[in-house]
Amino acid sequence: MFIALRELRAAWGRFAMIGLVVALVAALVGMVSGFTIGLGNDTVSALRALNAQSVAFADGTSDFNRSVISAKDVDAWRFQSGVEAAPMGVTMSHGETQKGTMVDLAVFGVDPDGPLAPDTESGDRLTPAPGEVVVSEKLHDDGVGIGDVLAIDNSDVRLRVVGISEARSYGHVPAAYTSLDTWRTIRYGTTGLGPRQQGTAAAVVIVGGTPPDTLGGTTTQSEGVLLAAAPGYSGERLTMNSILAFLYVIAPLIVAAFFAVWVLQRQGVYALQRALGVSRWSLIGSALAQAAVVVALSTIIGSAVAYLLGLLLGDAVPFDLSFSSLATTTLAVIAASLVGSAVTLRWVVSADPLTMLGASR
Repeated sequence: MFIALRELRAAWGRFAMIGLVVALVAALVGMVSGFTIGLGNDTVSALRALNAQSVAFADGTSDFNRSVISAKDVDAWRFQSGVEAAPMGVTMSHGETQKGTMVDLAVFGVDPDGPLAPDTESGDRLTPAPGEVVVSEKLHDDGVGIGDVLAIDNSDVRLRVVGISEARSYGHVPAAYTSLDTWRTIRYGTTGLGPRQQGTAAAVVIVGGTPPDTLGGTTTQSEGVLLAAAPGYSGERLTMNSILAFLYVIAPLIVAAFFAVWVLQRQGVYALQRALGVSRWSLIGSALAQAAVVVALSTIIGSAVAYLLGLLLGDAVPFDLSFSSLATTTLAVIAASLVGSAVTLRWVVSADPLTMLGASR
């Protein structure tokens, strides 16, 4: 161990170089993790806030655009014994306030007296009165305030803002909550569909109890399907997780390449130590100690850089990296890098002490 530490000081330039590369990889892993979590929250935070345990879509569908649930099926869920469920609809729209502020919004139709109605941080809660809306704090940040009236494009609907909820979004669009009747007017107002063709809701969200697999013309599906119904959610997660997986492969390869060269250059030193009576396990411990010191310090520095960059970005981009997530990525990079360094141990244990005792002559 003493020799290992002396080598770190003597060859600090080489170790600093590999440490810099590992730190950059760790910083990149931290940044990608933050963007993965941030983009996910920006896509489905409104759905996660429902606290759903499952969801029922119309048979053969699994998203809010194609699912149409009739009033009969909604009532069947409402009166289903041992199940707490509530209807809901989601429609992408855009509008303009009387002050000329143009906004995009994801309109959630909910029962104002049901479990899906949002709590408000300011203003009043949603009521069954027509034309009321509770908007996300994100819309408030865009200039929409309590008392403003939103004119929904391509319709005669006017929504009066009565409250502000916590920041929630759906498909990267701020959420807005209104009654189911108002939501139906927004969704079907320009379609020309008759009352019988218009659905009462797009989904039934189950928040408690044990729901049946099917009921009426609906099929119960998992919470994962509910989240996947958000536009772009599955594709974004696949893309970002693929990048993360690639980085976790790069880290051990970089460390393995460096320590392979380092160990091969020091075969004579290892052979001399073996000839002096140093055990193989001591050599292994010495090599791993060097790798652990370099990898751990570099990864911690890189992770700290990622966290500081996240603070600098603020709300400019969807970035969310908590201490727990940062700790997880840091430990994962350290573990992957140590696995890479362990690959080189076979050259450490294969050092032949006879080469230093003249056996080769």
